Amino acid sequence: MSIQPTALRSVLNPRYLETALRNHYDIGTWEECLFWLRGLNDTYRVRTSSGMYILRIYRTEITEADVQYELSLLSQLKNVLGSAEHTDIGEYIEKKDHTGYTVLEAAEGKRVAVMFRYIEGTEDNLEDEESCYAFGQSAAELHEAMDQVNMELPRYELDLKLLIDEPLERIIHYIGENNEAAAFLHTFATTLKERIVATSRQDLDFGLCHGDMHGNNNVFQQEHQFIHYDFEWAAKGWRAYDLAQVKVRKRQSDERKAALWDALMAGYRSVRSFSAEDEQAVDLFIIARRFWVMGLDVAFIESDTGALDYGSDWLDSFVEEFRDTGIIS
Repeated sequence: MSIQPTALRSVLNPRYLETALRNHYDIGTWEECLFWLRGLNDTYRVRTSSGMYILRIYRTEITEADVQYELSLLSQLKNVLGSAEHTDIGEYIEKKDHTGYTVLEAAEGKRVAVMFRYIEGTEDNLEDEESCYAFGQSAAELHEAMDQVNMELPRYELDLKLLIDEPLERIIHYIGENNEAAAFLHTFATTLKERIVATSRQDLDFGLCHGDMHGNNNVFQQEHQFIHYDFEWAAKGWRAYDLAQVKVRKRQSDERKAALWDALMAGYRSVRSFSAEDEQAVDLFIIARRFWVMGLDVAFIESDTGALDYGSDWLDSFVEEFRDTGIIS
């Protein structure tokens, strides 16, 4: 019988990280390493004699191949976006040996560490037409740049398998096939897939996506530019899915959402095309995104969040939300 790791998810000691990493980077003398944020991955703020940096410690499920893909994409995008008017990206810091990451041993297994340049700027809540128009321009420039990179490393796609099939499997495994919601969720997932397949026959825009472009905690504004970061979910997918995450963001008032979305679309179309069919598909992908989020909730119960807040109220809320979509009559 194999011995399981002593932890499912640990928090690495900042002093250990400084000892393990400081000699790998030419960024001056380390003065502070502060545990900054616990998200899907762990973020530390590093201050050295040369400035501020962000250190990301990926969760153990993120492999070296995943990080290699992300860093390769960032390197290429940085070159393509060199003269872009509305868009830039957060860049990683190369180590002295010109590699981009370090593999650390944690109680739960191997975790990959990457140092990023600290991004100065403000988080724009996209609450007025002007900022939405500018964000639309930036999103379009990012997609345009992604069409110009050449990614040869293997990667999953943001397809129906990842957005619906795999989340459904996790959700049903968690609630049990005998749960009264299971039959509904099976039918809902099947019908949603059929709708998306029918819509995607209209030759929707498909290409490299940011994968998590909700415009909340993964973009900062610097004057007239938006600086995008957190490309962990970047992969090929429907551009309507990428923009769906912006349309459904929660920080806008309901009565302004339509006008703000129209402004964002106008900004996007001032840079690159986005067909009427693509825009019509956005609402379907909003629903697919919510289903994926439900599956993501389940994925982190055991190792991070615990089951307390993911009982019948959580399940009933999602079932009610999915019933309200009208996908199943």
